[in-house]
Amino acid sequence: MLRTAWNASVLAAGTGLASALMISAVMAQEPDATYRDIEATLGSVPAMFKVMAPSGIAGAWQEFKAVQLNPNTALSGKEKELIGLAVASQIPCTYCIYFHTQAAKLNGASDAEIREAVGMAAISRHWSTVLNGMQVDQAQFQQETDAVLRLSAERVKANSAQR
Repeated sequence: MLRTAWNASVLAAGTGLASALMISAVMAQEPDATYRDIEATLGSVPAMFKVMAPSGIAGAWQEFKAVQLNPNTALSGKEKELIGLAVASQIPCTYCIYFHTQAAKLNGASDAEIREAVGMAAISRHWSTVLNGMQVDQAQFQQETDAVLRLSAERVKANSAQR
């Protein structure tokens, strides 16, 4: 009980009372109601949801629906799934790779886009390893990046003006 009270007080202090109350309301939702909503949405309750702790399933499902399944977000379904695939490739998680590949295809991703997403993940991982391993100065890196991108923007603008 003491641990729960402490966690609730940290949560309320760290996220604000309104957020704490919203999370408490989600956590209080009956797991059975969440499972019914999952089944109504997906046609079944996949094992990945069944193995979640009952105390966490409502919040996990709410997040999944609000971000991944929501068609009214800043990113398209295809973009979200390609990002998911890129991240899954780096974790690596074979479950996530399978899911995000199939979901990306369902959302219209071509084989070339899937390969490119995985390639971008590899490139990001490669340069992250170099930059972190060699402890490149962050301020210098940011200045150099800004200069390179500024030049690139100027070239794009110049090329557009010539057309």
